[in-house]
Amino acid sequence: MAEGIMKKFFGTDVYVQSVGVVNDLEIDGFAIAACKEIGVELERHRSRSFEEMEEMGETLSGFDCVVTMSPASQRRALDLTRFYHLTVEYWPVMDPTGIGETREQKLNAYRQTRDQIVKKLRETWHF
Repeated sequence: MAEGIMKKFFGTDVYVQSVGVVNDLEIDGFAIAACKEIGVELERHRSRSFEEMEEMGETLSGFDCVVTMSPASQRRALDLTRFYHLTVEYWPVMDPTGIGETREQKLNAYRQTRDQIVKKLRETWHF
């Protein structure tokens, strides 16, 4: 969600890549629905792991900032970037997976996470 939202708000002014600790090939349908509500299209989005990103030729040394959103990704990013001069920020957002019983409850959890990401982007980069 963060990559799609960032690209929606900043377009090609910034280079953004979404990377996770675990490579989930398909994006969650609830994430797609929640982001679509604010005009962010995620249908073609594909997440990748840190290792897959580097295999594709994108090394962490080429980035200025890494934003992590879970304790696991924070630990992994700090480990991988210990030899690089770049900023690693931790934005603890709610993990919506597994929250809620009904479709609407689940979608509301994803909306909350989406809104946390938007709020943090606005606070950090003042748009």
